[in-house]
Amino acid sequence: MRTLLFRSLFAQPATLDAPPPGAGALEELGRTLAARARHLFGRSLAIRQVDAGSCNGCELEIHALNNPIYDVERFGIRFVASPRHADVLLVTGPVTRNMRIALERTYAATPDPKWVIAVGDCGCGCGVFEGSYAVIGAVDKVIPVDLHIPGCPPRPIALLEGLIALMEKVASKPPSSRPRGTGTIVPRH
Repeated sequence: MRTLLFRSLFAQPATLDAPPPGAGALEELGRTLAARARHLFGRSLAIRQVDAGSCNGCELEIHALNNPIYDVERFGIRFVASPRHADVLLVTGPVTRNMRIALERTYAATPDPKWVIAVGDCGCGCGVFEGSYAVIGAVDKVIPVDLHIPGCPPRPIALLEGLIALMEKVASKPPSSRPRGTGTIVPRH
């Protein structure tokens, strides 16, 4: 035990270096998203993440949006615990039989105007869970979806690009005439 303790005291951190401030597309994407959200809502964007039966790969990437490297809260994007406070539902995974009612209730509890984003290959089209006895289908078989972000799992930058695409779509059409289930974002690799 003592050897393990001493080894851990002198070991180098097993993390990646953070990108320098202002470098890359993250700052630009974050500022663009914050400006669009403030223009549309007059405040920050509130997101409720719902796991409808995923393997948790997409959740890891969504949680990475709040880590010190991405820190999307500095751009006015916040994750909320209640759908009653949300503007956007971020749904991951195929909808399982056990989660159908919970997803429908979450959708009903979200105030209008509300938008739904299906995240990951499983949320967009069941992925590897296609044909399982426990799966109803993709998210759009249960609730209307405004945007699909494919990937297994999609990277945090692709999630931010998807949110920007959703804001552009919302800004271009009035809420009563916006089509459902027509958007797809292709992530950069």
